[in-house]
Formats: sequence, C-alpha cells, structure tokens
Amino acid sequence: MKSSLVILYHREPYDEVIENGKTIYQEKKSPNGILPTIKSLFANAEQSTWIAWKQVNAKQKTSFKERMSFEGNDKGVVRRIPLSAEQVKNFYHVTSKEAFWPILHSFPWQFTYETSDWDNFQDINRKFADAACEDAADDALIWIHDYNLWLTPYYIRQKRPNAKIIFFHHTPFPGSDAFNVLPWREEIIDSLLCCDVCGFHIPRYVENFVAIAQTFREIDVVERRPVAEKFTARGTALAAPEVTTKIRYKDQLVHLGAFPVGTNIEFIRSTVEKPSVQARVAEIREEMGGERQLIVSAGRVDYVKGTKEMLLCYERLLTRRPELQGKVNFVIALAKPATGMRIYRTAQSEIERLVGKINGRFAKLSWTPIMLFTSALPLDEILALYAAADIAWITPLRDGLNLVGKEFVVAKGGKSGVLVFSEFAGAAVELPDAVLTNPYADSSMDKAIDQALSMTPEEQATRMGRMYEAVKAYDVDKWTTELLGAAD
Repeated sequence: MKSSLVILYHREPYDEVIENGKTIYQEKKSPNGILPTIKSLFANAEQSTWIAWKQVNAKQKTSFKERMSFEGNDKGVVRRIPLSAEQVKNFYHVTSKEAFWPILHSFPWQFTYETSDWDNFQDINRKFADAACEDAADDALIWIHDYNLWLTPYYIRQKRPNAKIIFFHHTPFPGSDAFNVLPWREEIIDSLLCCDVCGFHIPRYVENFVAIAQTFREIDVVERRPVAEKFTARGTALAAPEVTTKIRYKDQLVHLGAFPVGTNIEFIRSTVEKPSVQARVAEIREEMGGERQLIVSAGRVDYVKGTKEMLLCYERLLTRRPELQGKVNFVIALAKPATGMRIYRTAQSEIERLVGKINGRFAKLSWTPIMLFTSALPLDEILALYAAADIAWITPLRDGLNLVGKEFVVAKGGKSGVLVFSEFAGAAVELPDAVLTNPYADSSMDKAIDQALSMTPEEQATRMGRMYEAVKAYDVDKWTTELLGAAD
C-alpha cells in the first residue's frame, strides 16, 4: 500500500538493537525535541513511510533489512537507504559539515571546496527522492527535512510533477554574501523553488532566501505581510519587519513562512516535576551552597556555538569582579562532536584548554570555577540543572533557532531565573525578555552577565513569565500544524 505521508529525515525515528539474536526497533532513549511530534504524525497517518540513511559495511549489506517497523505501528514503515562508510563520510562529514555548515552559519572562511564530493551528494539525494516516489501515493504529502536533502525536492518534482512537497530548513539561511560562496548555489535554489511550502525558523531567514532567489531567477513576489506578533520586528540582529509569504517561479507557487520549532511543554514540565528530578534539583542547590549563584550552559562542541567567547567573558568576570570568586558556579554541558572531524576536535581542545586555564588560575580548595561535561548528560540531569540554575548562558555566534533557551524557560516554569541569550540565535526574535547580547563584542557580553547576576527577583519573574507565555503559545504541536497547513 502506498503512503499518504512520506517523511525524509537523516535520523531514524527509533533505535535499532539486537535482542536474542533478532534485530528490533525500540523507542529512543532521549525523546525530547521534534522527533516525538513528527513520529506521532508518522504513526497516525493512514499509511506512512519514514526515509533515512543507514551506514552498513559490505558484510552487513548482504543481509540488510531495508524496511523496518516498530511494534504497535503497523501503518508505518521506516525505509533505510544503505550507505557505505565512504559515502557517509563524503556526504555528511565532508560536504555537509565542512562545506555547507560554515556557509549556513556565516563562517565562509571555514568553507572547504577541494574535499567536497558534490557528485556523491547528488547521488544520495537522488536515492532519497527515488525512495519517496516509490512509496508515495498520488496525493501524498512529502515532508523533507534540512539542508542534507537540499536537492531532493528537484528530483522528486521531475518524477512527480503534482506531488505536494514541504521542505523545512532547520539551520539558519544566510545572507547572499555567505550563501553565494557555494559553487552549487543555483542548483540548491532551483530545488527549493520546486517546493509547495518552504519553511524557515524566522522571518529573517525567509527574506535571505527570497533575496538570493531573486538574484539568480525571475521571481514574482505574490504576497508580503508584516511579521506576526510573536516575532520582534526591529531592534535586534535578526529582526525583520515584514516577511514574504508567497512567491511564484515559472508555474510553481511557493508558500514561504517563518515556523520556529517549539518545545514539548507538557513533556518537559512532567519530567521536571518528577520526585526524582525534584530531589536532584534540591541536591544540586545544596551542593552549590546557599549564597552561590549557579550558571548553566548547554549545547554541543561546535565553533559556531560561541563557547570560547563565553569562557573568555567568564574569565574577565572573575578578574574584574574578584568578589565573585567562590560565589558563582559555572556548569557547562557539551555533547561531543561527530568523530573524525578535525575542526571539531580543534574546537574541543580549545574549550578544554580554556577551562583548564581558568580553573588553574582561580580555583580554591573549596571551589572550582567551572565544571565541564563533554559527554551527553541524561535528560533528567540536564532538566534538573536548568531547574536549579539561576542563569542560563546561551550565546552562540550563530544558531538557526536554539531550543536550549526555550527549554530553560519551561524548566523554570516561568517563575524565576535569567536567560542570557545571543541575539544571533534565531529564537532571540521570539524572546525579547531575555538578556540579549552580542557575542562578538566583549563589552556587550560583560554587560549582559553583570545584568543577569544583579537582576532582582521581581524583574526575573516579570521577564521569565512573559517568555514562558511566549513559549507556551507556540509549542512544537503549533509548529507542526502551521507548517503542514501552510499550503492549504
């Protein structure tokens, strides 16, 4: 039976494990983020296919099971495209991460062309498109996720001229000065112009896309609107007062929109309120001591995340305000980067060097300035840290959205705490009540952390209350509903 919903996403929705010699699917250990919401649509469709890639070696390929199903969902099938280690390396680690990633995040000097394998990238995108066309019913909705599959809409449109294609861009979409560095810019734009709906996190990314498309193609702007009230229209780095909602290229009408991914409010709150997590919150606060303020930062090892700049700011803080030594604790939780990538190894080494330098300079027998975790902490522990923290310090140099800031607001219940947030994170235009800062400017960073440390409980409650209402009003379910309904 053909599928009414086809989802193309680089991650499989379940974990593959071997039990008693049999390969089965299980729920993922960390169910937070957008996966549960997408999976609920996948499970509830009349018939659905989820297409992902799976690395296999030559021996595994002989017995590779292309289609998998999860027990309890007989209406959905996960179709895995088998890729060799070499294909994965060239597709994901090199072309996606060394060529596209720095461009998307406006770091063009990190772009590498010589090692990029455009032919392999095209081939894998064709494989995804072919699989989608094979499984999709004539009236199916085909939902494609992120820049790894930039070319897939074009290949699908060649085979299925009447298909309904929705593409969501999970990363930033940069301005023309960065994007146009890509030698394959026109092929990418042509593919996105094949979509019925092309969604981005915030209006600024929509406008960047439209401006680049107009540079290379004759685009008719069909509709523009003032930005929705949930977005900041002016006054911060990524603000935009208007957003283009419809364009036409040749015979294709493309619906555009800003759809910032939301959080799963109910899941986060129910986790934080578990007795075991509440006990851990109390334990953390006790370990900190009654007078110490707890600062938490979370993310992953990546040069775009601004961890180095944040650490240098913290070092300046302890230097210029020695009275804070022993009065603040800084916990940094960073997920390890993908293996085999030199630039991320370098970023991790630099972070570890700076942490060691700061701890060596300021530590006392009774106090360590920074606690750094570079292995993934359990979700309960992360949420307990958020709930216990006085300040969340999230200052990437560039980020498509950044859900950590929203998750902190929800974990605190909107009642207390301070979010120090980069204005170059997409979610900054949704959260004007955060202490917004420019991570490229030392003075701005210094001012922001000073403001956070001295903020009164009354001001904290006011700001956090407004942010909590904003996050609740646009949760992950609202994101899905608006995005999938954009072409109706």
